[in-house]
Parts: sequence; structure tokens; C-alpha cells
Amino acid sequence: MHDSHAPAPSGPRASDDLPPPGGLREPYGGPPEFGDLPFDDLPAAPPGGPHAPGGPPAGRAGASGRSAPGTAAAVVLATTAGAALRCGGGTLLDRLTDQLVALSVGEVHVVARSGDITRATDGAYLIGAEGSHGLADDLRRVARVARAATGPVAVLAGDLVAHTEALAVLLSAPGGGTTALVVTDGDEPGPLRPPVRVEGGRVAAAGTSLHEVAGADGTFRGALRVGEADLGRLAETAETLAGLAETGVFGAMGGAEAGDLLLAGLVRYGVHVRARGLGRLRCERVVGQEDADAAVRRLNEVDVAHARLDAAVKADDGFFATYGVSSWSGHLVRPAAALGLTPNAVTWFSAGLALLAAAWFSAGTRPALVAGAVLVYLSFVLDCVDGQLARYTRMFSPVGAWLDATFDRAKEYVVYVGLAVGYAAGHGAVGGGPEGIWALAVAAMILQALRHMIDFSYAGSRADAGAARARSAGPSAATGGPSGVPADAAARLAPSRPAPPSGASAGSTDAGSTDTRGTDTRGTDTGSTAGPEPGEGTRAVPQESPPPGNPVVRLSRLLERSSTTRWLKKIIVLPIGERMALIAVTAALFNARVTFLALLTWGGVAALYTLTGRIGRSLSK
Repeated sequence: MHDSHAPAPSGPRASDDLPPPGGLREPYGGPPEFGDLPFDDLPAAPPGGPHAPGGPPAGRAGASGRSAPGTAAAVVLATTAGAALRCGGGTLLDRLTDQLVALSVGEVHVVARSGDITRATDGAYLIGAEGSHGLADDLRRVARVARAATGPVAVLAGDLVAHTEALAVLLSAPGGGTTALVVTDGDEPGPLRPPVRVEGGRVAAAGTSLHEVAGADGTFRGALRVGEADLGRLAETAETLAGLAETGVFGAMGGAEAGDLLLAGLVRYGVHVRARGLGRLRCERVVGQEDADAAVRRLNEVDVAHARLDAAVKADDGFFATYGVSSWSGHLVRPAAALGLTPNAVTWFSAGLALLAAAWFSAGTRPALVAGAVLVYLSFVLDCVDGQLARYTRMFSPVGAWLDATFDRAKEYVVYVGLAVGYAAGHGAVGGGPEGIWALAVAAMILQALRHMIDFSYAGSRADAGAARARSAGPSAATGGPSGVPADAAARLAPSRPAPPSGASAGSTDAGSTDTRGTDTRGTDTGSTAGPEPGEGTRAVPQESPPPGNPVVRLSRLLERSSTTRWLKKIIVLPIGERMALIAVTAALFNARVTFLALLTWGGVAALYTLTGRIGRSLSK
């Protein structure tokens, strides 16, 4: 594996900062018929970028100086002939690695069938002799990166043609879990477009040419990001799949499906994989130069500015945030960006409105309570806009995330204080008095602090457990399946249809292969797993097994299948949008006592629901 560690740009790169159309022609001298295409979002390659001659030597971390905890890494599976197709003055692999560097990915690892992949003056690749030796080797190299990673790991196909913004949606947003780019209203499943079934915003089943999917309603687009908490599962899954590949369970399947196998394996292991749609953006794998040319032209048919604005709005937010704020708050993002406002500045404005709301609440009169309620709502609107602006401009920072989280708590508590002060004044129009109101206010604060402690401690524990699994995952696991593969893992990850014999194609488009078709992956798998029957070697026989997880987890997944119950699940946990709406409505229509009682009642139910779910998931296998 050739590891590239190019220095990333000094700051976040937004699409507005990218070079003008044809910006790659000068450094690479590409052919005019391709160089004349308007590459709307293709960044220029920085000096010493990925694969640059004389660049840093292969190895981990240090060369780029970006190995701090939380650093994102990417594995580009450049094992197909498509990765070397021409694009501008370079190749598709050039384009993809340049995009990753522009998105501040700290480490870019390229897996190919050669050891020395060096960009020549004409954009060609010089082939060495230390490359990956096949599908099993590809998967083990992914496992190696997962075990050593200090942050999320992206796995991408090297023959990918995508908008930079599509990759940013997957890679750039901080705090994300495991996510796959999928399309649910595009082409039918087929070669390089394996089927998936999406339920409740997550990938419920994923297929390959040998893993069938029942009720498939979308396709995986070759780009997967694995969150820190799931790195252990990634390493374990990759090692298990590699062991199965070595025994011939996958037949002649080549490296073209390595990413598809990893997604299918993670889903079958019970990892929660969010399905991230593309909206107007495009991301597709290609075979042949004509496909590549057409894919690039399709990129330029998209209004990236509008698509980028759409992508800035969170797709998986709470009910009130989605329908009460985000349905229109996106219109504030462009003006804010045009004025040069930073997300942190918007966070400060939101805090200022919360302080004004508390001041009005402290007056205690009915008009003051109504004015305070309006200001609480506007403060929450700006709380949404700061995140949308950060995603729109890609201005992410640990300080910004900390500031946003801290101010969310501070704004809420200062509003509690204002409500309590106004109620204690005992104005006749709204009732009240000092008796007991401060006890209710303090109780509401303590309950909310406990709820956040449950959330943050659970997230930290999952990340620690994932890191521990990543360090321990490997071929030393208890065996029982073929070639040292654990028996239960072999049954979980083996194909649901027999593999073709060696020499036949299973959708392989590895470099050097002339077959570009593959097997149609539509089928009838329900998400169950199958394994080889004893004594039958590599023949895989479909076999039903119960879905992973205990009854709590299975019930949670069942509720995700309906949009109504999915929204109810979101509402019951009383997220910040629902809390702000509850405060505003009860304060404007009633008084602070009603507000605090409502927060304590709903918040108590939410805490019990969340704690039960956390315990259930922790006990799930």
C-alpha cells in the first residue's frame, strides 16, 4: 500500500475558493478536449500532493504533521482500471486524491496493484512491484488503517467521479458516525452500483454481486465513512472478509467490490450505518473512458451552489428543527456568508438573543413573556443557522463545536433563571410568587445536566470500546470457520448465493481485467446471513438467522421502518428544538411554573427512554 501524506491546505476550502474552470490544465497539460470541460469544484493539486514525485515517503502519520487525535484518514481502493482513466490533465485517481486533500483529510492511503504509484509529467502511473496482491490483501490493508487510525476512516473507490461537495457531505461534518453515500431515486442496481435497503435513514441491508438484498430501494455509491466508535468493527469485518476471500468463498470476486463487501459486512454485524443521500449532487463509479467523460459532464449540469445550500441543512434533525426552522432558515445562510459572518459569530448572536429573552421573561408580565418566547424561538433559529453556515462554508473547528455546545447549555439555563425571576415577582396577570419556583428551576437544570451526561458518557464509552476493538481485531480471534475465521463471523458474512468458480467474473473490474459487466445484484435477501455448510468448502448456502441485537435493539429498528414512529422516537427524547418550542409555548400561554413542570415531566420520560435504550444497546451483541 502506498501511503500519501500531503500537507493539507492551511484552512478550510469552500467551493468558492476553488480554481476557475480548467484549473488543472496548467500543471498537468491535459488534452484540450477534456481540459476544456468546466470542472466546477475540482481543486488544484498542492505541491507535494498525493503521489507527487519526490513527495514524502510511505509510512504513517508524521510526514504531513496531521496525526493529532481525531485526524480523518481515507483509504482509496485504486485496484480497478477505472482509477487510471483520463480526467483533465491527470486521472480519476488524481482528481479524487486532490479532492480529499482539499477537504483537509489528514492521511490518504492508496491501495493499488502496484507498490510505487507516482505521478509522471503526463499524469500516467509508473508501476512498481510492492502493491496489493488481491481482494484479501486489499481488505487487510483497510483493517491495518482502521487499527492505527486516530479519527474516522473513509473508504472510497478509486474510480469514483463525484462533486467535491458530495464528498464534503460525507467527510467534513464533525462528530459524524458511520455513513454511506446512497441514492434512492437513481439507476437500478447493477455493476458498481450494489443494492441497499434503507429504513429510517439507516442502511438496513447492503449487497454485492454475491449478497442479495430483498426490497432494495437504493444503491451504494462507493463512498463510506466509518466513525471512530465503529473502527473496531471495521477492522474485524475486514479481517474476517479477508479470511473468507482467501478460502475462495467469494470465488473470482476482485478488488472492485472490496468497499461493497465492507459495507455489507458492517451492516450484517449490526453497525448503525446512516444512509446519506446526495440530493442534486452526483457520485458514481465508472468503467471506460466514455463513462468517465459522461460522468464529468453530468457533474457540470448541476447547480452546485444550490446543491451545496441544500446539503448544509441537516437531513436527520429533530422534528421541530426540521419543520419549524430548517424549512426556511437556509435562506439566511447565503446572506450570512456574503456578509463574511463566521459560524462562531452567529453563535454569539444566538446567545445574545437568549439573554434578551431572559431579560423579558424576568419582567414577568404577559407581554414580556410573549416577547421572551419570540426571542427564544429566534435564538434557536440562529442556533440552527450557525451549523448550516459551518457546513456551507466548511468552517469547522473544535473550538466552534465546543462553543456551540457550551452556549446551548448556557442559553437554556439563563432562560430558566429569567423565567424564575419573573414568576417570583408574582404579577397578578400571570400568577406566581417565590414559593417553590426556584426549586423547580434548579430541578429542571439538574435533570437536563443528567441527560447530557448520559449522552456524552455513552458516546465516549462507545468510542473507547471501538478503539479497543480496533487494536485487538485481527486474525488472532477465536477460530472455527475456514482458514481461522470465527465460525459465527463466517456464517454472518458469507455470500447468500454460490460464488462463481475462479476464472469467472463476479463483477470484477480490477486493473488488467477486461470484464466490465458484473452480476446483477438484485435479489431476495432479507438482511439475514448465510454461511457455508459443514464440509462443503466454498459453496455458500442461503440460511436464515435472526437479526442481530436483543429485543430492545430489534424493537428500535422495527420502529424505524415507519416514518410516523421514527418521528415519535425523535420527539420523545426531547431534543433541543422541542425543548425551545416547549419553553416558548408554555411561557407565552401560561407561566413559568407550567414551563418547568412540563420540562420535568417530558424530560423525565425522555431520560428513562434514553437510558433504557443505551443499556439495551450496550448489552447487544
